Amino acid sequence: MAGISVFGGTGYAGGHIVAEAARRGHTVTSISRRQPDQRIDGVQYAEGSLLDADTRAKVLADADVVVVTVAPRGDMAGSVQPGIAALAADAERAGVRVGVIGGAGALQVAEGGPRLFDTPDFPAEYRPESLEMAAALDDLRAAPESLDWFYLCPPAGFGGFAPGEARGTYRVGGDVLLTDDEGNSFIGGADFATAVVDEIEQPAHQRARFTVAY
Repeated sequence: MAGISVFGGTGYAGGHIVAEAARRGHTVTSISRRQPDQRIDGVQYAEGSLLDADTRAKVLADADVVVVTVAPRGDMAGSVQPGIAALAADAERAGVRVGVIGGAGALQVAEGGPRLFDTPDFPAEYRPESLEMAAALDDLRAAPESLDWFYLCPPAGFGGFAPGEARGTYRVGGDVLLTDDEGNSFIGGADFATAVVDEIEQPAHQRARFTVAY
């Protein structure tokens, strides 16, 4: 069993990851700036921020894998990329694997094609956070080879607005947005979390970006 810590562990993606990791018997810590009203049995909850050096040091001292699910929006806009970079530098020295949950915007719409956030129909209000998370991926790719990391992009339809039912299955892709035969790009929170914990238990994307969808 692994020690898994999740920054943003009370959000939509983070909460599902925490729940799935705890269900499988891992030692799980959720780090967020505010404590949740409802807690998951077997999960340790801690207050802290990705941007705080002391919090990062404490988390890395107790973890085998640290997953970042913090989105660069609201008062975190412009701060998540440097926060991930700082965590990555600390993790490289500590020998801890880092996982980052990005967004669908940086995925290509077709092999060799434009990224989703460069297409005309991409919502303008989401483009800044997509650009910031794409820059965070670039930083990871430029990090020393001794840093073990993975970066997972959800499909276009992912979030509390469309939770869906758990199906117990998912498909894995690389840099291209996954869609079904009808053009839908979607996964529910529980199955997305399954993919994350599967990657932690059986690493298949070391120093790589991948995506999942139904």
